[in-house]
Amino acid sequence: MAKDCQGLTVHAVSFVHRRGPVFYASLPYRPCATETLKRCRTNGAGDKHRLISTLWDHLMAMESPLWKPCQSSNRTAFPIQVVRDLFGRPHLLFGEYRGPAISFSEGGGKVWAALCGDESDIGIDVAGSDEFQREYPFHLVFHAEELQHTLRLAGGNVEQASALLWSIKEAVVKALGCAFHLVDPRQITVYPSVGGVVEADGGYVFPVGLSGKALARFPIGAGESLWVRSLPQVKMWLSIALLNRRPTGHE
Repeated sequence: MAKDCQGLTVHAVSFVHRRGPVFYASLPYRPCATETLKRCRTNGAGDKHRLISTLWDHLMAMESPLWKPCQSSNRTAFPIQVVRDLFGRPHLLFGEYRGPAISFSEGGGKVWAALCGDESDIGIDVAGSDEFQREYPFHLVFHAEELQHTLRLAGGNVEQASALLWSIKEAVVKALGCAFHLVDPRQITVYPSVGGVVEADGGYVFPVGLSGKALARFPIGAGESLWVRSLPQVKMWLSIALLNRRPTGHE
């Protein structure tokens, strides 16, 4: 964990199989109740740009050979851009050089961003327990087995367990570059966490599998290529999905 010169805290997390690391950070929404819509959008873009720049600086401090061409590019002549590939997944672009994958989420009064340290695709999502009340159609979204497992992790609290599961599944579809109109939530299966609690942050690592139309659309999800790191926040769960990128011939 580190802070930039303006006090923005950057966290680093690692995954199994030596993937990553991943850097993530968040900024509070700037109040815009009395501002024009255009001003609000400008503020949001500015917040994201600050997150991107700060996360990139932390990645560059690693001096990874993967991103050396991007590091040597002229930041003034070629400012950081966020572009999307044919599947809709966002990544950074520096002039002609493709940079690492990045993902965004909004929740808990903040905008969040996560940047991948290797060539994997990434998805980040935050979900709050207040989004899952008793009348929520749990059976249409979650498998009974995965809900029972996360209930044990959440101390029997259904709302917290549901927020954990939803953040995992939402992070996965972001890493895949799709949305839930292409993939049904029950076609994403969250398996029991690996190794119990991760270090001192109270987080977990989950293997995730695809089935049905989701697996047909994204055969990359077969086997154990999908991993999600979930971290507790105040009344929320933050999940980051990492998907090993394999050449598809489309990029």
